[in-house]
Amino acid sequence: MKGLKVSLKDAQRTKEILHANGLMADCKAIKEGSFLIFPVKTAANAKKLVKNSEVVEKKFEKIEKSKTLRGILEKKLTKNELDMLKTSFDVVGTIAILEVEKEMEKKEKVLAESLLKINPRIKTVLKKEGGHGGEFRVQRMRFLAGDDTRETIHRENGIQLKINVETVYFSSRLSTERKRIAELVKPNEKVLVMFSGAGPYVCVIAKKTNAKDVVGVEINPEGHRYAVENLLLNKINNARLYLGDVKEIIPKLNEKFDRILMPLPKSAEDFLDTALSASKKGTIVHFYDFLEEKDIPQKAVEKIESACKRNKMKCKILHYVKCGQNAPRNYRVCVDFEVE
Repeated sequence: MKGLKVSLKDAQRTKEILHANGLMADCKAIKEGSFLIFPVKTAANAKKLVKNSEVVEKKFEKIEKSKTLRGILEKKLTKNELDMLKTSFDVVGTIAILEVEKEMEKKEKVLAESLLKINPRIKTVLKKEGGHGGEFRVQRMRFLAGDDTRETIHRENGIQLKINVETVYFSSRLSTERKRIAELVKPNEKVLVMFSGAGPYVCVIAKKTNAKDVVGVEINPEGHRYAVENLLLNKINNARLYLGDVKEIIPKLNEKFDRILMPLPKSAEDFLDTALSASKKGTIVHFYDFLEEKDIPQKAVEKIESACKRNKMKCKILHYVKCGQNAPRNYRVCVDFEVE
C-alpha cells in the first residue's frame, strides 16, 4: 500500500491536510526513526498537497472498522450518505467541531454520537453554524452531543490554552505554524502579536523561546480575558497584553519591535501601515493573507511592497509558507519579510 513519508516535525500538519482532503486510509501510521509514514488513498494527490514528502510502499496495519467513524456508521447510514460523509473535523481540547453537509443534517446527531464512541478524548461535539463573522471573527456553534459546553483547555506546543470556541477566534490547525514562528524567534527579541486573541502565539513564544518581551493586542474583550487567564495558566511573566484596536493601541505604545506577527489573513493588509510604524531596520514581519493558488505569493508580496513604498521603507522578502486551506485552491499564506 502507498504511504506518505514526512519528518516528525511536519507530521501533525500532514495529518490535518490528509484528513481535510479525505486522503487518509483506515490504517495505522508507521514511525521510522525521525519520520512518520501515513497510509494514503491516492498517493499522487497526497504528495501534491504536502511539501517535502516522499511516496513509499509499505505494509500497513488495518484499523478495525468498529473503531473508525465510517466503520460505526456503515450500519446507520445508506451507501449514498456514506459517500457524502465528511470524516474530517476540528478538535479543540475536548471539543470536536463538525462541518455537516446540508444533505446530512438529518443524521448529524448520529454522526456526533458516533464520534464520541471512537474518541474517548472528545467530550463535546458541536456543529459550525455559518462562517466566521463580525468584528471579532467568531463563529456560532450548535450543540450536538456529549457535555453541553463551549469552554475547554486546549494543549499544544507545550502550553495550555483556556478557550471558548464560540466567543473567541481560535484555530487548532495553526499549531504547526505557531511552532514554526516560535522556532524563528531569537534570544532577547521584542515581539509584537497583532490580533492576539486568547493568546496562542503570545503563550507559545513567551513560554518556549528566550524572547525578552512579547506584546499582544486584541480588540475582542472575551479574547483578551482568556489571554490574561492563559498567561497565569502557563506561569508566563515576559508578556504584556492590551485590549483595543491595534490602530489605536500601537501608536500609544510608541515602541519598536524585532518581530511582528499579523495573523489576520482576511484583512491584514489594512494594518500594514500600523505594523511598519512599529518596525525598525531589521524587523521581521509575518504577514498573513488568503490567496488563490495561482496568486501565491505574488499578490501578498504586492501588498507588502506597496505598503513599504507608501511608508518610504524598503523590504526584503525572506520566505513564504502555506499554512492552511481556506477553500478549494484557496490557502492561508504567510509571507515573512524583513524591513531594510
